[in-house]
Amino acid sequence: MTDRHRIGNGRLSATIRAHGAELISLRDAEGIELLWHGGPEWRRHAPVLFPIVGKLAGDTLRHAGKAYRLPQHGFARDRRFDWVAREATQCRLRLVSDEESKAVFPFAFALDLTYEVADTRLTVTATVTNPGRGPLPFSIGAHPAFRWPLAPGLSKAEHRLSFEAPEPGPVRYLQDGLLGPEEPSLLQGRELPLSPALFARDAVILPGLVSRAVRFAAAGGPALRVAWEGYRDLGLWSKPEGADFLCIEPWYGTASPVGWDGEFDMKPGTLTLAPGESHDFTWSVSPE
Repeated sequence: MTDRHRIGNGRLSATIRAHGAELISLRDAEGIELLWHGGPEWRRHAPVLFPIVGKLAGDTLRHAGKAYRLPQHGFARDRRFDWVAREATQCRLRLVSDEESKAVFPFAFALDLTYEVADTRLTVTATVTNPGRGPLPFSIGAHPAFRWPLAPGLSKAEHRLSFEAPEPGPVRYLQDGLLGPEEPSLLQGRELPLSPALFARDAVILPGLVSRAVRFAAAGGPALRVAWEGYRDLGLWSKPEGADFLCIEPWYGTASPVGWDGEFDMKPGTLTLAPGESHDFTWSVSPE
């Protein structure tokens, strides 16, 4: 069975690979690639972040008196998922807990990723299920990287993000990979002007958004609409120099706050599923 599968309908196509259940290509009806190509500046395209988003203090998960080494963004992005379904416009992949995962994350889980193309929209649903006998604490995030600029001849500074609703809440940055204190919002009403300098301090984190969609657009040019359900936070990331991508990242959870190093199930932003419980997290993207 091949490692990759392409879905599409003539108006939009997507390619997904089993390694990390990662979206690696997204093309419109004209065949224009909308996703970052995974160049030397950053080798990934749209990794799945699970069972944590960001870093834990000391890369250490603490549970029931034991310490486990769990690196940034967890392990799902580097594991091979199994194909569950492979159809013309939809596919589904699954990762389940095993001895390898329990060595760094001592909880039972099943993680399904479903990709579906309909009309001009790609929808990605992550379903987390707790098949174990105890609670399952976790965080989860999407990390898609889109071309920036969106088209040749445009400058990055001609682009902006437009949110569904005003977002006056605070912004947060990373300090040595951990979540820093709240700072004043960067938005001008519903608008966030974009420039490489925005990422001089690494990712921009917008916790607890009201909006459930954002429009990424160049003035008078192409646009993408990114929407989400089930997630509650948004990360924005690029590199301040030499990387032509913008990551628009719906998250549930963030890195550990600076100064916090407690039991994992008490970590701020962590969601916990009871035995037998499942939860869906969905994001979508459509060119406009």
